[in-house]
Amino acid sequence: MHVLSTLTQALSLCAPLAAAAYTLQDDYGTDTTFFDKFSFFTGSDPTHGFVKYIDRGTAQNTGLIKADGSIYMGVDYTNAAPGGRQSVRISSNKAYNHGLFILDLAHMPGSICGAWPAYWLLGPNWPNNGEIDVIEGVNDQTNNQVALHTSDSCTINNSGFSGSLLTSNCYVNAPGQANNAGCGIKDNSAQSYGNGFNSAGGGVYATEWTGEAISVWFFPRSSIPGDISSGNPNPSGWGTPSARFAGACNIDSHFKDLQIIFDTTFCGDWAGGVWGSSSCASKGSCNDWVANNPAAFKDAFWRINSLKVYQGGAASVASNVTEWKMDVGIGRRSFIRQRRENWGN
Repeated sequence: MHVLSTLTQALSLCAPLAAAAYTLQDDYGTDTTFFDKFSFFTGSDPTHGFVKYIDRGTAQNTGLIKADGSIYMGVDYTNAAPGGRQSVRISSNKAYNHGLFILDLAHMPGSICGAWPAYWLLGPNWPNNGEIDVIEGVNDQTNNQVALHTSDSCTINNSGFSGSLLTSNCYVNAPGQANNAGCGIKDNSAQSYGNGFNSAGGGVYATEWTGEAISVWFFPRSSIPGDISSGNPNPSGWGTPSARFAGACNIDSHFKDLQIIFDTTFCGDWAGGVWGSSSCASKGSCNDWVANNPAAFKDAFWRINSLKVYQGGAASVASNVTEWKMDVGIGRRSFIRQRRENWGN
C-alpha cells in the first residue's frame, strides 16, 4: 500500500510537468500578414546610425520587404545615400511576458563593414522593463553576441552556458563596465553570425524566457532538433544553451511586456564607435563608406523561414500576451532603445 501510495504521488508530481509542454501561441507566418503584425519605425535612429528607416509602403515599393514563402527585409543597395542608407526597423504589435521564441533564419545580414543588424526584444520605459539582444553584431564580426540590458540589481553567473562571458552586470550604468554594456555572452561558433551563418545555410535561434532564466540556443541548419521541426519544442532535450542569464537577478521584476524587433542600421554608436579599431578603418570613414558604396550592402538582409512564439513549459508560469494599441502616425511606441556604447567585439 505504501509503495502504491508513493508511486501515485510520484506520478502526480510528473503530471504537471507533462501538462506544461510548450504550445504554439503565435505563428507570424510567411505571407504579407507577417507585416500586419508589426509596426514600422520611421523616426531618427536612437543609436545614432547613418540610416533612414522607411515606412511599409515605401519598403514594399522599393523592394526592401517581400513576402514570398519566406520574409525578406533588406536595405537599399543600389543608390548612393548621402543622408543615410534606407532600411527597415519593425516591432511586434504584441508584447510578451515569458515564452519560447523560435526564429528560423535562412539568412541574416552578412559580416559587412558599416552594418549593425539586430534581432531583439524590448520592454517599455527602458531600461526598467528590460532588453534582450538575441542576435547582434557589427562590421566584419564573425560570432554572435547575446546581451541583456536592465535597471540596477541584476547580475549573472558564469555557468550553465557554452559561450564566453563578456560582462556579468546587466545594469546599463554598472560601475566598471562601459556605459550600456549590460551583461553579454559571445557564442563560440563562427556559424552563429553573419557570413559564417549564411554559408552554413542559416539555422535556428531559440530563446526561452522564464521566471528563472533567459536562455538562448543556436542550432546550425544541419543540427536543428527534430522537436523544433515538428512544432513540439522541448528545451530540456537541447543540451547546454550558448547563452544563459541567471544569478542574482529577479527576472520577472526586470523583464516585462517585451516586443520583438528586427532592424539593420549603419555606423552609429557601436559599428561607428569601433570602426577605427577594426579592419574596416582602411575604407575611410564609416558614414562615407556606407553612403558611397551601395553594392557592399546587397547581403545586408534578413530572410525569415518562420517566427513562432510558444507559451507554457514546466518553468514558465503566469505567461501572458498584451496587444499594444498603436497611435496612428507614431509608427511604433516611443520606448525606443536608447544609446548603446561598445561592449567589445
